Amino acid sequence: MAVRVWLSAILLVFLLAASPFAQVARAQSEEDAAMQEVVDGADLGYVGDDTPVSSEEPLSPAPGVETVCVFPKNAGKIVPAGEETELLVGLQNEGESTLNVVAVHSTLHLPYDHKMYGQNLTVQSFYNASVPVSVQATFPYTFAVSKFLQPGAYDLVGYIVYEIDQHPYQNVFYNGTIEVVEVGGLLSVESVFLITLGIALLGLLGLWAYGQVQQLSKKTKKGPKVELGTGTTDANMDEWLEGTAFAKDKAKKNK
Repeated sequence: MAVRVWLSAILLVFLLAASPFAQVARAQSEEDAAMQEVVDGADLGYVGDDTPVSSEEPLSPAPGVETVCVFPKNAGKIVPAGEETELLVGLQNEGESTLNVVAVHSTLHLPYDHKMYGQNLTVQSFYNASVPVSVQATFPYTFAVSKFLQPGAYDLVGYIVYEIDQHPYQNVFYNGTIEVVEVGGLLSVESVFLITLGIALLGLLGLWAYGQVQQLSKKTKKGPKVELGTGTTDANMDEWLEGTAFAKDKAKKNK
């Protein structure tokens, strides 16, 4: 009976452990399809007449141009999946010529390998956005990660593309970690799995403890019975009553 209980409990834990991974695999396939739609339908914008803005181009920053990034009211850099997130890109032109900002775009990478793209994010174009020499300017940028993206930590790389004298340049304004979270869900898939696994382990521990108590109870009931004789007790009583009237009466009766 105990073996059957243990086998059933192990099978239950295995099924609970396998269910979230099946959900992750299904969400990953849906995420790939959504990412392909984002890439195919993205509006890249243009530098001049025929140079597309793309993170794959080996553009370099121009001398004297510095950038900075701020997540307003979001110090933890929390990004809800499927919802828009806004950040501000600051640019300072300390070069020799006026520059024209063309676009801002970004990419999402896995934290352990930047060669693996998680998602190509929104490309936001700007027109007539010139920054003269010794001037600072701020550009808003809004992006949204796929709602099918698995919650967790990802690396966000943001680029700002501009041109000086019809020559394109590019600065990396942000290269750091963001935290992608589920929208409206109090618990993530990992949290539900861990809670379920903990409950299953507590159940197994309770079954084991119950079995131990039952075994101890059976051993106690099967213990040998001890019978106490009365011979020794009668002898002691005779010694105590020796010389008394009760002892004399008993002796007469025995005669």
